[in-house]
Amino acid sequence: MTNLKGKVALVTGATRGIGKGIAIGLGEAGATVYITGRTLTNNRSSEFGVQSSEFGDIINDNISGTLLETQAAVNEAGGNCIAVQVDHGDDEKVRLLFERIKNEQNGQLDILVNNVFSGVKALSNAYGKPFWKHDPSLWDSINNVGLRSHYVASIFAARLMSKHQQGLIFTISSWGGLSYIFGAAYGVGKAACDRLAADMAVELKADNITSISLWPGIVGTEQMFEFSQRINEQDDDSKAENATFEDYYNWETPLFTGRVIAALAADNNTMKSTGKVQIIAELAKRYKIVDEKDNRPVSLRSLRFLLPSAIPALKQYASLIPDIKVPWFILKLTMLQSAS
Repeated sequence: MTNLKGKVALVTGATRGIGKGIAIGLGEAGATVYITGRTLTNNRSSEFGVQSSEFGDIINDNISGTLLETQAAVNEAGGNCIAVQVDHGDDEKVRLLFERIKNEQNGQLDILVNNVFSGVKALSNAYGKPFWKHDPSLWDSINNVGLRSHYVASIFAARLMSKHQQGLIFTISSWGGLSYIFGAAYGVGKAACDRLAADMAVELKADNITSISLWPGIVGTEQMFEFSQRINEQDDDSKAENATFEDYYNWETPLFTGRVIAALAADNNTMKSTGKVQIIAELAKRYKIVDEKDNRPVSLRSLRFLLPSAIPALKQYASLIPDIKVPWFILKLTMLQSAS
């Protein structure tokens, strides 16, 4: 695909995981892709220092991924990738990032993907305990670079986009904004991401800038595979409660999200979706997108996902279950019941 040739995109937090997949997907479509992250190379001395707390150092988590690795992958896919080492907890560094894009691209920025999130390690270390048993710094570890950072990046992106009266701002969120997954701080942060996208859409509409919140499904990132390994080490009852994470059923790949975003960005009528939450798997079905293995996972609110997740024995018959979407309120009730 080259339907984004001539377009300029920025993907925040792209050293690995979903961000890397998004950058590669945009590169496949021919875009010039700026990527940010704190780790430039495998040389640990090149990383930005960040605060430590009871949740551990956010960076030194033994999960690989660098900006230069992502840059090479994007270029190999057909894009033109520019890696910029940025700590999104530093507003001045973010301002300078957008100033660089303005200078290098003659003020052009067509796509911003708010993806950066530094709270995975904190979530992992805090998992299984209620919020009040942790230090208040858990909130900042999850929602500073992951919610506030999206707001800040959107400010600078909108200033560039408004001058050209066009642009797309995608905010990566989660079904954790609808129902309980990883704790109170996480859920509030994701609900806030959805509201941020919706309210920005109201204020950006006059400048023809689209703002959409995107929900990937369960994505097989490096961090999620590590989490699933932890589940495998638990007792049988705990494994049963987390079966959806443990056996990789209906998991999506990071590139799947990237290809969907590229297809959505190439749509000439994105304004019809501005302010809304969009589920990656449902967009994939609309645009006929598959992942690198020619698979197309179903939506989180599809009966094909919900029934086997509730009754694991049905997974071997999943292909026979209709891919029918249930209403939002039923999805919420189902998730609440599974969390109780």
